[in-house]
Amino acid sequence: MKYSKLAVKLLKAENDEIIYYDPVYHGRTLKVIGIDDDPVDVMEYLLSQYKEKGYNLIVFDTSGKFPTSLFDNIVRIEENAPAGLDPLRLAKVGLIKDPYSAVTIVQTIYELDKASTEKLYADFIKGKISSVSEAVKVKESYAEVINESYTELDEMLFSGEPMKIPESCLIDMSALNSVTLTGNAFLIMSAMLEDRRSIAYGLYDVAVLTFTDSGNAGLPLITRPARRRVTILGTRYPLDQVLSIPGPTLMLYNDPDVQSAIYESQGVPQGFRRFVEKGEGAYIRRSPETIEVDFGELLGEGS
Repeated sequence: MKYSKLAVKLLKAENDEIIYYDPVYHGRTLKVIGIDDDPVDVMEYLLSQYKEKGYNLIVFDTSGKFPTSLFDNIVRIEENAPAGLDPLRLAKVGLIKDPYSAVTIVQTIYELDKASTEKLYADFIKGKISSVSEAVKVKESYAEVINESYTELDEMLFSGEPMKIPESCLIDMSALNSVTLTGNAFLIMSAMLEDRRSIAYGLYDVAVLTFTDSGNAGLPLITRPARRRVTILGTRYPLDQVLSIPGPTLMLYNDPDVQSAIYESQGVPQGFRRFVEKGEGAYIRRSPETIEVDFGELLGEGS
C-alpha cells in the first residue's frame, strides 16, 4: 500500500499489521472520539510522531489535561488576565495579515450587519480607530451594536500587548469558564495561524472550542486542506457539529449506542461495524469510491 511522508502509525491490527493515518490519502483532518480523556493519549502519540518529522505543534486545550512534555512554550489564557487578542490591534501590527479578516471577526462576535461592518472597516483603514476598545467609544452604529454585548471579560481578552503565538506551543484555555469567551479567543487565534505550514494542530476539546458561532467560524481556518499541514481533533462529545466535520474518524471505546450513532453518522454499512473494546479503535475513512473501516489495538509510546 502506498503512503506519503506524512503517514503516522495509528493502530495494530489482529494480524500485527500496522494501520497508518495518512493525511495525503485519507484527509488532513482526523477526528478522535472517545470517553473521559482517552482522546488525549491518542493525540499525544500522533503529535509526537509529527514532532519527530520536524513539524511544529500547536495544541488548543480546553481541559487542562493535555501533557506539556511535547512543548517548550505554554501559552495560558485566563479570564482575569490581559490576553492581547484584540483583532484590530493584531491586524495593525501584522499578526493578522488581512485587515478585513480582523473586521469580520468583530462582525462575527458581535453580530454586526453589513452596513455597520463596512463602516467599521472604513474607519479602521482610515485610522479613525485602531482597536475594539476604541470602536466601542465612537458615535457610530457599530459601536451601539458592540456595546450591547461587550463585557469586562471581552475588554480583558482584548487588552494587553498583542499576543505573539510561538512556532510551537500548547495553548492552555482551561481557565476560561465562559464558552463564549473560549470561542471568541479560538476564532481570533485561528486567524493568526491560518497560513502556517509544516505544522500539526491539535484541538481538544473541539466540541467546546466550536460550540459557539464564533468558535465554529474559526474551525475552517485551521482545518481547510493545505500542504504541509495536519489537524487532529479530539472530543468526548460526539455532537453532530463534530461528526459532520470532513475527514477520517478514529472511534475509541464508548457506550454501544454512541458507537452506533458514530457509525451511522459516518455512513458505515451494518456489515462493516464492530463493537470497539477498551484499548481498541475503529478507523473510518472515505474516498470518492468507497468507505473503509480498520480495527486494531491502540499504539502507545515506543510502539
